[in-house]
Amino acid sequence: MRRRSLLLAVPAGLLTLAGCGDDKPDKSSASSSSSPSPANSAAPSAKIVSGPVPDITKGTKFGEKPTVAKGTGKPSSDLAVKTVVQGDGVTVAKSDFLQANYLGQIWDTAKVFDNSYDRGAPAVFQIGVGQVIPGWDQALVGKKAGSRVELVLPPALGYGEQGNPQAGIKGTDTLVFVVDIVDSFNGKSSAKGDTAAQDDKALPKVGTDTDGKAPSIDVPKTAAPTKLVSEYVIEGDGAELKADDQVLVQYKGVLWADGKEFDSSYKRGQLTQFSLQQVVKGWAQGLTGKKVGSRVLIVVPPALGYGDNPPKDSPIKKDSTLVFSVDILAKM
Repeated sequence: MRRRSLLLAVPAGLLTLAGCGDDKPDKSSASSSSSPSPANSAAPSAKIVSGPVPDITKGTKFGEKPTVAKGTGKPSSDLAVKTVVQGDGVTVAKSDFLQANYLGQIWDTAKVFDNSYDRGAPAVFQIGVGQVIPGWDQALVGKKAGSRVELVLPPALGYGEQGNPQAGIKGTDTLVFVVDIVDSFNGKSSAKGDTAAQDDKALPKVGTDTDGKAPSIDVPKTAAPTKLVSEYVIEGDGAELKADDQVLVQYKGVLWADGKEFDSSYKRGQLTQFSLQQVVKGWAQGLTGKKVGSRVLIVVPPALGYGDNPPKDSPIKKDSTLVFSVDILAKM
């Protein structure tokens, strides 16, 4: 089981997909999270200063696992932030889902307590809204993707007086982080990749605009397929999803019967995150094996959707065939 980030101030609650999820609990979230209680989530706004920060002695390029020297002297009681590499990508905004690699260690000892580089994939989490330790929320909003940022956090902006015993962090420890900001996602994010052919006239045609607006879905006046359909509309170049992955997506769902929209993350202006083990079988099977960065057409027959038990107060009727456009933005 992939180890969860120690950065989280609270366990990252998995959202049941509106109009698309089931009631199965996530058996992995409690056991895999090493997140402490959010006792310090109301930390006061910090004064940001430029240092001191320890030297990065190896792995100095963006994306390389860094080696960071032990802190010398007394660390600042303020939040020290230094942009080591200036990126030119999208600017991180409050409430964005930040994708980043990072390494964290203790100022006094240089003991590394967590890093994403060894896990082989960047972490993805919402920034600026209390989902991560306060120093991250206050330091990284406004930075650009492609940047490497070094942070030195006093205890109040890390894990507070309780520390994080599981990671060997005491309540008096000052923490040092090197953060490589890979990307940032929000309600206007879209798939990125090559447009795929949509030649089958018996299948819905999905729009290929990538301006952050909901794509069109044109359902043909033909009988709905009886088997699951999962086809690229835009093929990204990211990793292929596994059956137990957690994902960050934009999506839109319409009914095959009349083409009417019944659910959309675009309309809510908010991205959706979930585990492929938590959604209806049509979504789980349709997204497994698809590449991050892609837009995917999924046609879900009743047996792999809601069958004769549709969600209460939903436009979805019994034995409805469902049509979705799903933009796979990131793997969590």
